[in-house]
Parts: sequence; structure tokens; C-alpha cells
Amino acid sequence: MNLKSKIFALALIAIGFYSCHVGRYFVYNFANIRDYRKFQERPIKASNSPFHFAESIENSFMFSENTLPLYSDEGELNKYHKDNKTVAFMVIQNDTIKYQYFDSKWEETDWVTSFSMSKSVVSALIGIALDEGKIKSLEEPITNYIKNFKNDGFQKITIQHLLDMKTGIDYNENYYNPFGNVAAGYYGRNLDRHISNLKIKSPPGEKFEYISIATELLGVILEEATGQNISSYCEEKIWSKIGTSYDASWSVDRKKGREKAFCCINGVAEDFAKFGKLYLNMGNFEGNQVVPEEWVRKSVQLDSGEQYTSYQNQWWMMERTEYGSQILNYAAQGHLGQLMYINPSKKLIILRFGKGWGKVNWIGWFKKISAELKQN
Repeated sequence: MNLKSKIFALALIAIGFYSCHVGRYFVYNFANIRDYRKFQERPIKASNSPFHFAESIENSFMFSENTLPLYSDEGELNKYHKDNKTVAFMVIQNDTIKYQYFDSKWEETDWVTSFSMSKSVVSALIGIALDEGKIKSLEEPITNYIKNFKNDGFQKITIQHLLDMKTGIDYNENYYNPFGNVAAGYYGRNLDRHISNLKIKSPPGEKFEYISIATELLGVILEEATGQNISSYCEEKIWSKIGTSYDASWSVDRKKGREKAFCCINGVAEDFAKFGKLYLNMGNFEGNQVVPEEWVRKSVQLDSGEQYTSYQNQWWMMERTEYGSQILNYAAQGHLGQLMYINPSKKLIILRFGKGWGKVNWIGWFKKISAELKQN
């Protein structure tokens, strides 16, 4: 074989390798916060009436040494964020930005990728579709909407099972395995084929197991129920109604393909905070009920006597507050430390996006910040 033939053969191997999700996994070298540049996407248009958080006119918010040892002035605090891979950080109380940080290589208007924070947005869309009657019941089997499973057992899984991650689906949620399920879903170019090959390993409803494919199935259900792709449904029902200032997008598996519902809403940090404001106010945004109040309560509060659970309706429950046994602090959480923490009793939103987790227990730190802020 001459040199030209060898080069041609190697090129064919490289193209074939890249065309599969394993090849793209190695080419892209793990997920990162700018992954929206790598994937096809659908646009999500901003609101015609942007909302702007107020900014504190006095430097009244500083972290005490108890909250943040050794980083008690602004310069050191910025170093803390930089050392721990933060690109955007906001503390918002009563619609006022008390503190914010953006990495020196990051503009306030730059997009960030949500990763699994998008799961909480999908939950809100499910609540809206249910309220509109497009989804009849959360106890419906998912096979009422999804028809292409090759294997048996999926008719026993309900929409509520998906919402609470109690599906019994055999799925390996490992972000660092190029041959695993998550890599196939994230880097693959045919989510429908990926879904069709799923298998059941245990009865649904018995055990919590966090798997991203559960949210992807919710995305399929939304599309089947509404007749819209979830990007356009999100734009119509949420993004255009919460005062977003900038357009966003949702990454898809291929051109004209399916949204990666389990991840990958791409937008500006402050616009994500507006989704936090929406939930902080029980689905109401500046007098407009965007998400049904009953749905928000079902998602982030407990009924009287209900057993505490750490995850429900695609939200992470953090802890009970001292202000009521049924009121919880809660969070949307994504890969590499994308976090939105909401403390209802303090009217507080803490938002963090990063290139990685760093060496910080972010939720633990958010709790300390919450404890120091007065209830206004």
C-alpha cells in the first residue's frame, strides 16, 4: 500500500470513528460548558418585554469569614471563584442582585450550558401540558405516547415514575464512560434509536435511580402530547413570558432532530435566574401565572404528613426550612456544577455556572449564605 492509499485509509477510519458517539466522545474530550458550539440546535426567542433585576446600589453584601474563610474581600472572593472554575455566579434576593461574579474571559451576555438544570424546565413544561389537558394524567403509562420500544415492560412505567426517577430502566449514568448510555445519549445522533433499545431491569416505582434518559422520555411525551418540539413549546409557554433578555437555544441530536431534553438549554446566566424567580413566586411572573401554582407546589413542597424525599418532579430537595415543615429549599443541578438554589423563606436565588465543580461543596456554601442573609 503506497502512502496515498495509507492516508486515504486512515482518513476513512477517522471519519467512521468520528461518526459514532464513541469517536465524538474522544474528539470532544469530555463535556464542557461551551458544548453548544458542537451540536445542532433549535432557537428559543427571548421575551418582547425584558425584565431586569435591580442591582444593589451599596456594597452591602459581603461574605463573613464564617461563611467564606480567607476570602472576605472582593478581590479574594473573585480569586476563590476563579480557583474553583466558576464562570458566572449571582446572589439575588427580593429581585435585587446582591452580588455577582463573571470570569474575566466570560461576558455577562455569553451563553452557558445548563446541563441537567434543563430537567427542571422540562418538569415545568409537563405541568403546563397537564394543565392544558394535553397530558391527561401523570398515572398514564408512557406507552400511551411513546410507541417505539423494542423491549417489554415499559407499559408499566407512568409519567410520574419518570418525573421522580423511579423507572426501573436499565441505564448507566456515568459521564466518563465513552461506551456508556450517557455518552450515547449526549454524543449520539439518533436519540430515537437509543430510546428504542432501552431495557427494564426492575419494577417501576420501587427505587430512586437518577438517570437522564427518564427526562429524555419526558421530552418525547411532551412532543407527542403537544404536537410541538419542546424548544418551541418552551419558547411559547415559558421563555417568552419570564422577561428573558436574550435568545437561547436547545441542543438537538442532529439537524431537524430531537432535543436533548435531559440537558443542553443554552442561554445567558441572568435569564436562567428569571426561571428561578418564576418558581420562587409559585409559577407567577410579574402577575402572569406561567406555570400552574398547584404544579409548582407539588414539585417543591410536601403535603402535610408526606415523607421527605430528596428528589421529586425533576427538582432536588435540599432541606426543610425553619419557617415551615412543608417548605423546602430546592435546587436545579447540572453536570460540572451548574446550580440554581432557591430559598423561598429568604426570597433568595443563588445561581452558579462553572467549567467544573472545583473543590467546593457549593450547596453547603449556599446554605451558609442563606443563613447570613436577613429575611426581608
